[in-house]
Amino acid sequence: MQLLFAFFFFISSPFWPFDVEVLPGDSLVIVNKRTNELAWINDGKVQFITKVATGKTNEMTPEGLFTIKVKAENPYYRRANILGGDPQNPLGSRWIGFDALDTDGRIYGLHGTNNPSTIGKYISQGCIRLPKEQLEFLYDRVPIGSKVLVVNTDQTFESITFEMNVI
Repeated sequence: MQLLFAFFFFISSPFWPFDVEVLPGDSLVIVNKRTNELAWINDGKVQFITKVATGKTNEMTPEGLFTIKVKAENPYYRRANILGGDPQNPLGSRWIGFDALDTDGRIYGLHGTNNPSTIGKYISQGCIRLPKEQLEFLYDRVPIGSKVLVVNTDQTFESITFEMNVI
């Protein structure tokens, strides 16, 4: 019975089958909206996990498998015309943009925040906010072309990675 349940769970999983292959050794970022946590997977292992902030509503942060398209240090905040590096800039010190909802990496992304107390909350307009130190660490290690998987699940990061055959 458990095997049958596992099979049906696996084939009904929101990220199976994949239209983009993630190979062992590839860098992968997984964001779980249920727990507001992010894991960085490299060489088939969870390298670190950190709390994040996601969208005010479940729909605001899109779910799926995306590709990192843009990276920027001290990003410019277009919406309010705030220069990069300005303490008022809500994007913080780094931007890692991905192609959610057929965008070009400039709409949805992983970024910092000028308000660290928001980490762990459902508060953003759709982006994923990280603590500064973890964002800068990730920025230096995750190349353009890497995958970002956004899910809403009770599964562990290890089991998601196993299902993706990244381990």
